Amino acid sequence: QRNVAPVIPEGERKEHNMADVPQIDSGATAWVLVATALVLLMTPGLAFFYGGMVRMKSVLNMMMMSFGAMGLVAILWVLYGYSMAFGNDVGYGLLGSPTEFFGLAGITADSISGAIPTFVFVMFQAMFAIITVALISGAIADRTKFGAWMVFAGIWATVVYFPVAHWVFAFDSDGVTGGWIANNLGAIDFAGGTAVHINAGAAGLALALVLGKRIGFGKTPFRPHNLPFVMLGAGLLWFGWFGFNAGSALAANGTAAVAFLNTVVATAASMLAWLLVEKIRDGHATSLGAASGVVAGLVAITPACAAVNIVGAIAIGVAAGVLCAMAVGLKYKLGYDDSLDVVGVHLVGGIVGTLLIGFFATDAYIADSKLGLFYGGGAELLGKQAIAAGSVLAFSFVVTAIIAFGIEKTMGFRISSEDEQAGVDVRTHAETAYEFNDAAYGGSFTKGSGSSVNVTAPEKEGAPA
Repeated sequence: QRNVAPVIPEGERKEHNMADVPQIDSGATAWVLVATALVLLMTPGLAFFYGGMVRMKSVLNMMMMSFGAMGLVAILWVLYGYSMAFGNDVGYGLLGSPTEFFGLAGITADSISGAIPTFVFVMFQAMFAIITVALISGAIADRTKFGAWMVFAGIWATVVYFPVAHWVFAFDSDGVTGGWIANNLGAIDFAGGTAVHINAGAAGLALALVLGKRIGFGKTPFRPHNLPFVMLGAGLLWFGWFGFNAGSALAANGTAAVAFLNTVVATAASMLAWLLVEKIRDGHATSLGAASGVVAGLVAITPACAAVNIVGAIAIGVAAGVLCAMAVGLKYKLGYDDSLDVVGVHLVGGIVGTLLIGFFATDAYIADSKLGLFYGGGAELLGKQAIAAGSVLAFSFVVTAIIAFGIEKTMGFRISSEDEQAGVDVRTHAETAYEFNDAAYGGSFTKGSGSSVNVTAPEKEGAPA
């Protein structure tokens, strides 16, 4: 159960039969506190992952978009986001009451959700909101105004993520007051394949289409400037993802253990599958491919980590590694500039993991679980998974496009062509990631207020930029 359990103030508990009153489980609380910290670490890990993949002149802006999301979304979450996601439903499973827990009103240190303090649950879910917003930024690297990104992040979290989190995560035992996907539809999304990855991937596609292609897309090789950063980021993401998946059990129990196990297995299988595709297709298995395969496997196993056995986890990992490795090239064929493959990895990986639950769900580890097609459950669960995935994809894409068009037509979303060629780090943040002399950098850069920027040297093909 993910929603807020009935709260009984400590002073009134003596009037109840204590056997009927929820009690804090110290072991579960300790584990979810650790899991919360692990999920927060994923966002700086994502900043390294994305930062290493862009060109030298964009790395700070790329990392700042992740850190900006950490600051802004955390505040919005405690003001009204938690209430919109986990407040009592105000209609048809679409939205929680924005005012019920506004500013976390009514929640105290004694409030309990399940077997953990409600404040712990609030912060655990806050980390999901933060990283979902940060994930989108990879689709629009190299060409985005930081101020416009922050405005977008606040609006998108409010009108897209918070409601979708209610759909997927707000489950109530009465089957009436929670979200429509969790309660009414009955689809499985244990840790956020729809709410996080399909949601962010669809938003990334919409933004990439609205902002348009980078200068030189399809002609200039946009090579990663720092592959060790990429590998470090992927490692931090894998490490933090154990909090993401196993922490979603909200207890230190067998379900957490299953989620932890499957997260290892599927991720390993995905990385190997991606490398094999690269070797067959390109003749080389690359470090970028290994890092990308890791993330693809993590994405795909997220919704399924507590619903499948080891065979299912391996199958999901292999499918994600193969399909995502092939999907990242679609942007060149279809003509959209998804800079860092948010669509190819998160949208495609999220769809793969969500749909394959319909085939591989089993009760091998957790009794009374729903069964997929391969385990005698028929096609019913697969249909539910498809509805959940398609609904989140469509909602996120359409609303994101509307938000992006509004920002573009008012304050402008994309930096100027001159600033894009000079480098968004220098022009937007008056900083560079690496200190070079003027000749090496190709121009002059004076720090401090009133910065003088003159970066005019053209990029050379294959050279760091």
